[in-house]
Order: sequence, then C-alpha cells, then structure tokens
Amino acid sequence: MMKKLLLFVLDGLGDRPNPQLNGETPLQAAYRPNLNALVSTGLGGMMFPVRKGLVCGSDTSHLSLLGYDPEKVYTGRGPFEAMGLGIVAEPGDIAFRANFATRSRDGIISDRRAGRDIPESGSLAKKISFSMNGAEFIVKEGVEHRAALVIRGKGLSPEVSDSDPHEQGRAPRKVLPLDDNAKHTADLVNEYLERVRTILDSSPENRDRESKGKPAANELLLRGAGITPRLQPFREKYDLDGACLAGIPLITGIGNLAGLHLLKHPGATGRVDTDYNGKVKAAIRALDSHDFVIVNIKAPDIAGHDGDPLLKRDVIEKIDSALGQTFELSDSVVTCVTGDHSTPCASKEHSGDPVPILFSTSGMRRNNVRQFDEVNCCRSGFNLLSGDVMPMLMQLSDRLEKYGA
Repeated sequence: MMKKLLLFVLDGLGDRPNPQLNGETPLQAAYRPNLNALVSTGLGGMMFPVRKGLVCGSDTSHLSLLGYDPEKVYTGRGPFEAMGLGIVAEPGDIAFRANFATRSRDGIISDRRAGRDIPESGSLAKKISFSMNGAEFIVKEGVEHRAALVIRGKGLSPEVSDSDPHEQGRAPRKVLPLDDNAKHTADLVNEYLERVRTILDSSPENRDRESKGKPAANELLLRGAGITPRLQPFREKYDLDGACLAGIPLITGIGNLAGLHLLKHPGATGRVDTDYNGKVKAAIRALDSHDFVIVNIKAPDIAGHDGDPLLKRDVIEKIDSALGQTFELSDSVVTCVTGDHSTPCASKEHSGDPVPILFSTSGMRRNNVRQFDEVNCCRSGFNLLSGDVMPMLMQLSDRLEKYGA
C-alpha cells in the first residue's frame, strides 16, 4: 500500500556550538523526546541545502526540497514574496523582496527590521504604491517587517542590484544595473526610493511610532529582484496531490507557483508565537484529502537571526511537543523532519552548514541515530542533498517505479 508524505521544514534549524548553551547547539540543548523517538524508529543523517558549501536562502532550499533545481528555475526571491502576498505578477513585471527598516537622520540603517512589530505596515504600503514615469509600483505588506514590491511597465529588467546593505550601520545602497539593458530599471528604482523616503519620513504613522519610542519604518530596503519563473506543476512532476502550510509569504508563494493547495490556519503567524500544535494538527488533517503536505515553521530562523540561542532552544521544544501527534501515522505516512538551512545564533545569518534530517515510517530500515541533532546525525554517515529528499520520500512510500528491467 502506498503511503502519504509529510515534510516538516524547521526554518533555520541548524546551528553551531554556543557558549550560552554550554557549548551545545540549540537543538542539542532542547528537550526533544519526540524528535529523538522519530529518528530512533527511522533513519537520521545530514542534508546539504542545494549543494555542499553553498549558503542558501529559504527560497532556493525550499525549491530544491520540492525537487526543483534552483540553478535552473530560480530568478530571485521577489516573485515568490509577491505571489505569497497575493500580488499576481504579469509577464514583464519585476518583483522585489522588501523590508520596512529604520533609517537614522544621518542616512544610516539602524534597524533592518524596524523593530519587527509594524501594525501600520498596511497603511504605509498603500502610501508608497503609486505610478510614476510610466511605471506602476505596487507594495504589499507581509508578516512583521516584510513586504514585496512589484514594478509594472515597459522595458524593465530584473538585472539590478539590491538597495539593502544586508547589515546595520550602513547606508542603503544605490541600485545598480547588472547588465547594459538594466540602466532604465535601476534609475527608475532609485528615483522611486527617493520619493518613498520623503513619504515615509513625513507620514503620521511614523511620527506616532517615534512619539511612542518605537523605531520608525522610514526606509524600504529592496533585494532579490526577479521575474516570475515557470515551475512544472507538482502534480504533473510526482503524480501527487500536494498541499503547503506556512505562515510566511515566501513559502506560500513557492507553493502557489508549484500548484500546491495552500492550507490556511489562523494560528500560523510566521512568528515565534505561531500555533505549533495547531499547525501540525492541520497538516495531519490535510492528509485526508492530499497525498503530500509540506509544513514550514519559521520560528527557529527568527531566533537565529536575532542571535538568541535560548529562544531558539525554546521554540524547538515547542515544535518537538507538537510533533508528538505524528506517531499514530507511522503505518500510513512517511514523515520527514529537517531544516532548509542553518542560521547560527552567533553570526545571526545563514551559513553553509548542513542540517539534520530524519525519515520515519513503519517497516523501514533504521540506522544507529538515537538523538536528533547536528552531532549525532553527522556521526551516522548518511548524507544527502536537498534535491534527494523527494526521491527518498517517494521510495519509502512505495511510489517509485523500477528503473531498468
């Protein structure tokens, strides 16, 4: 009997030894009886996002986890953010991933995320959505500080650089053309950003934030320009009815472009306060009508970017508790738990370190891993690339056909 497939992606799961945790990683330091039980009944090892040594974003690694070669289909993160936020990109549109950020009076970025908590982002997004010089600029707010920008017009090119300096303490970068055909687009974006700064600096929303001691959301940082890629439909690729559950637009945008059914759960916030139990329960329930469900849980990545190993340990414990619901599925479902990349708390950024991975279902071969963490999974000697995850799930569920006679 063919089994169904359940893939949990714990965003930014991997880490490095941290002195605040007595030299352990947050995953090692966490109380994780359910993850340990799952790996003990199955197969544990390490997974390299996309390929060895490459520092991946969540976009490229999720594409690879779903079996799409990012080096062939990836055009930039912006289109996925836009699609995930409900902006339908048209042919020729250019999309950027964006952050509302805080710019000081001397023009330096003091907070790339404007304190994260920006309930005014919807109002600000509308104020900086307008037309100029024959192009339409559409901004849509996302979770916390996140947003997306779509530019619609003639003669646009995605071959432009980021305005995001990618670190605090630096000024926003001037957008530069990356080839001869992109000068018009770069000039257009730079002029737009100058107007945006004037609008955001004088907005009542930001004056009110500053009066309350909150960082102003007075800069729009852009990165990941791209055009909307075409992905082979997931059903056509695997003959599976697939679904996606995530609290952040980037992942729902990838799911949307792949033709996955987008599951909604009111507690899926994309923050550390997400409803961990509810998300796992909703994913299990979705297996009644779908063959495959992918679930993204963003919280470990947020804690990693914030440099908070104690918080990362705590959210892993909450995830572990929620995953206890999966044990009753072992006879009919193949469960996989992994990360999309490592986000070490010490660096607060993604790294090229591999992430632990486990596969669990009844009747499968097991190896000697009894604890799910970076050290014990590494000792198993079982390594694979993220592009191998779907084939592993397919063969463990008895869905692959024989190759050869």
